[in-house]
Amino acid sequence: MNYTRSSALFSEAEHVIPGGVNSPVRAFKAVGGTPVFVKEAKGAYLIDEDGNSYIDYINSWGPMILGHAHKPVVDAVIEKTKLGTSFGTPTAIETEIARLAVSMVPNIDKIRFVNSGTEACMSAVRLARGYTKKDKIIKFAGCYHGHSDSFLIQAGSGAVTFGSPNSPGVTQGTAKDTLLAKYNDIANVKDIVEANAGEIACIILEPVAGNMGCVPPKEGFLEALRLLCDAHNILLIFDEVMTGFRLAKGGAQELFNVKADIVCFGKVIGGGLPVGAFAARAEIMNYLAPLGPVYQAGTLSGNPLAMAAGLAMLTELNDDAGIFKRLEEKTAYLHKGLSKVLNDNKIVHTINRTGSMISVHFSDAPVVDFDSAALGNNTFFKQFFHGLLDQGIYIAPSAFETWFISDALSYEDLDKTINAVNIVVKTFK
Repeated sequence: MNYTRSSALFSEAEHVIPGGVNSPVRAFKAVGGTPVFVKEAKGAYLIDEDGNSYIDYINSWGPMILGHAHKPVVDAVIEKTKLGTSFGTPTAIETEIARLAVSMVPNIDKIRFVNSGTEACMSAVRLARGYTKKDKIIKFAGCYHGHSDSFLIQAGSGAVTFGSPNSPGVTQGTAKDTLLAKYNDIANVKDIVEANAGEIACIILEPVAGNMGCVPPKEGFLEALRLLCDAHNILLIFDEVMTGFRLAKGGAQELFNVKADIVCFGKVIGGGLPVGAFAARAEIMNYLAPLGPVYQAGTLSGNPLAMAAGLAMLTELNDDAGIFKRLEEKTAYLHKGLSKVLNDNKIVHTINRTGSMISVHFSDAPVVDFDSAALGNNTFFKQFFHGLLDQGIYIAPSAFETWFISDALSYEDLDKTINAVNIVVKTFK
């Protein structure tokens, strides 16, 4: 494919935007080469500035569960825009989407809207600390909760040692309150809890990890976390920025039948516009200002355009009884096709899948946590990524990101993808 225009645009961007991008993974640093600049998108397809068309498996990192430029969402935003773009006052549509979200998700009474998943997770942790009057948190290596200081911590040397900052600008003082656990290892979590008895406010995790590739929870892991939190007066926070309204109407809580104390949302809940949210039972949410002492605010929180997009998206998902079954069936079809191609070509791999999230790991070991995800052949992944890009298939430009399936994908698109993978692996194996 010809990427002349994208290359020129990237060169221009590098002069005025750090690294030429406004979010690091877009720069293609993990895979090499020049990032593709997208001009427009419709349904299952992206079209770049050079006119190349791609079947899209990023879907704006998750929100486009019904496909790009989905008409009810676009129409809702256009009509709301005609009335004004932001007021800094309460609007009726905020209550409307809040009522719908609360009705769809189990175990929540109230929800507050913010502007990103990062802000939702950051606020949820602050709320947990204020509610429990404890300072420390447990997060899991390989789970990403945004770029708030508390979450940019790398692993310490054991259960009693603290993590250390893995980004300049994050202080040691912040790091000392963040404890790193191993995903899918309940014994490790118990050791950390016991070593910090009475000091832990919350445990936060992606119930299905999506930032070390797709990594589902082992059977019983989420249930064991729930019991552990109950026993030690710790709040359990599900970061459902990826999984919320994607794996089921009620997200991972519904899918796994495990109740979290606080749930964070993003991506799908905004219909493609910048929206995040966090929600909990009333007794917890009432600790937020203006009712309670925990402060959180945002000028554009509940922005009418974002609320219109989110409401249109959630309404579609709530009203379509077959949507999640269709998504799971399409993802399973892709999984089966990819497995056959990779096995036939003797490519070492592991495929993880939950609902409409799927990822290919070029490793023969089960991928259950960050350490096992890191064992994949990333050199081969780079070739795989660029090979697929040249075949008109757009997957995440990192081996540590899940693929997202949209309902706009047809079985013909899935067959084209499977055939493209066959062409690529025959070339590079």
